[in-house]
Amino acid sequence: MRLRPNSIVALGSFVLASFLTTGIVNAQTIQADVRNIVLKNGETTEFGDLWLISRDCKSLMMGTPEVEVMDGPPGVVVEVRPAKVVPRGLSCANPIAGGKLFMAAKAVEEYSNSTMVLRITYKTRNGDRQFGQHVKVTLFP
Repeated sequence: MRLRPNSIVALGSFVLASFLTTGIVNAQTIQADVRNIVLKNGETTEFGDLWLISRDCKSLMMGTPEVEVMDGPPGVVVEVRPAKVVPRGLSCANPIAGGKLFMAAKAVEEYSNSTMVLRITYKTRNGDRQFGQHVKVTLFP
């Protein structure tokens, strides 16, 4: 089988594009877990819903999730409030027991930009499940 020069160039371009595209997608995937939030002194905001479910949309939790600040700027308070949440990302339509994650800025005296590391613990029948979350926090006085 004999290949024409145009075919060789096209095949080489396709292989090169495949390698370059794969590298870009992997880099974006790594950054997808980091979220951004901007707070002014005295503000409280709902950051997200917390839930842990099975494939049939049933809650696996035995109580309200807990959050712990592993690292972060002073003056930021994080708490979980019990709530009924709808895990729409997994095509579930009914509300289940879960929690809402809230962040509040208190006693912020100067502008800062830092990364906060949170550890979220879900209590299940099979023991505790822990997950980490990185949050880029920008604070304003």
